[in-house]
Amino acid sequence: MLQMSKLFFRKIVLRYVSITLVASLYFMAALPAQAAQEPPPSSNNGAVILQEFNAQNRTDIREKAIPLKEKQQIMFLMGVAVIVMVIITGGLGLAMGVFGKSVFVPHMVFAAFSITLAIAHAIVGLVWFYPF
Repeated sequence: MLQMSKLFFRKIVLRYVSITLVASLYFMAALPAQAAQEPPPSSNNGAVILQEFNAQNRTDIREKAIPLKEKQQIMFLMGVAVIVMVIITGGLGLAMGVFGKSVFVPHMVFAAFSITLAIAHAIVGLVWFYPF
């Protein structure tokens, strides 16, 4: 009896898989044929579409542009943060080396933050102010 139910279940699964396969093959053959019947778009308005896209892109870029003064302020604040973090890192290093304090983990955390911020500061400076 158990083997009969396994065979019956296997027969149902195979029938379902075969129906699904036939339907998907039909759609794969019918959809491209239907798409081929549609007329292709005319190429005369392609240049107009590109010109409008470029004009829209230029206005978007102008709207997103950051003024030079604001860029300089951002760079100044990043530089101040880098200097403060380097001073804190140095102070923690002196406290650890000279006075024998147990501040190795905070020293390394501030060192990692100061290096990361210094690298970001350098990259932003190159991107904003170096004339490519």
